[in-house]
Amino acid sequence: MANRGNPGIARMADVLDKRMRAHTPKALDMDFGEITSGYQLKPNNFSKLIPPSDYEVCRQLTIGNAGEYLTNVTTPEGNGQAYIPDSMRKLKPGDRVVFIWVQNTPVVLDIIVKADKL
Repeated sequence: MANRGNPGIARMADVLDKRMRAHTPKALDMDFGEITSGYQLKPNNFSKLIPPSDYEVCRQLTIGNAGEYLTNVTTPEGNGQAYIPDSMRKLKPGDRVVFIWVQNTPVVLDIIVKADKL
């Protein structure tokens, strides 16, 4: 902003701009990443590995391993047991994930897979 001979106006505008930016919610940043052998999160757009103690995981990704018993089921055809399908298993090393930054905390939303593997 040009001060047009009044530096006080320019200074006040600068202060207001900075304060408004400080109070305006920031958009959530999304990124892809990979879970390493030590369950560290390796983001695509961030050079440091994030230890498991410093990121969160949506509860869906903590259910269990593929093939593990999930629950008993009753259907008109009879009774049985349901097992966790591979598409609903918990995180494991090598998984590609999508995550968001919520304030300063990365939150893993889900495992991503190639569309041709559906």
